[in-house]
Amino acid sequence: MNNKPRTLAVLSFALAGLLAPGLASAMGLRSFVALPLEKGGTVLRLFAERNTDTDVDTLTTELAYGLSGTQTLFFGLPYRLSPAGSDRTGDLSALYRHIVWQVDTVDGTSRLGLLGGAVLPTESGRDGQLQAGAVATFFRRRYEWDLDLLYQKGLDQAPDSGRYDISWQYRLAPAVYPAWGIGSEWDGVLELNGRWTEGNETIHQVTAGLQWIHRRWVLEGGVVQDLNGPEDTRLVLSTRIHF
Repeated sequence: MNNKPRTLAVLSFALAGLLAPGLASAMGLRSFVALPLEKGGTVLRLFAERNTDTDVDTLTTELAYGLSGTQTLFFGLPYRLSPAGSDRTGDLSALYRHIVWQVDTVDGTSRLGLLGGAVLPTESGRDGQLQAGAVATFFRRRYEWDLDLLYQKGLDQAPDSGRYDISWQYRLAPAVYPAWGIGSEWDGVLELNGRWTEGNETIHQVTAGLQWIHRRWVLEGGVVQDLNGPEDTRLVLSTRIHF
């Protein structure tokens, strides 16, 4: 008996489950823009970060909304939890992603998206920025690569800045998805990140973390270590809910 049609059907079902609207999936720990969303899909993410060298704690609220299968809006607003003082609310980041190329197979998916948007100041004394970049994803069986590059052009007195993220995720468990339906999974995450602000050197960082992924929610955390510059260490903890 030829089991090939049944095998292909099972793999297609599993892949569709990963990409269906409202279902959680793996992505990079330090970047939000690689997240796949279909039309009407909504994701709320709370991302907490503690700098153990400077004792600064921040909480970033992020929201993603799928306009269509190829168009997504991303918003992010940071807030400094400590130390106390003025200017605790950061600027609002708004990004639009358009998937311009995508290839899906029974083994995974590859896609490329373009990014554009702005950083909107929340205080009258700050200036905004324009944003442009790209993001790519390569998912195969148990591993996934997410790569993004974003340039921010400062307006008026705001400095130029930029960032990059290279994220590799590997599904630790289960080794093989069940024949029907997808339960929870554990993914390991390893990243190389970079942050740059005009007038300063680029700070390169390495991030190691773990993701616990369920159908509708994800809990993830990790450690970020600067490789140059201040050489700070950060702890990150994030949760996201898929609607």
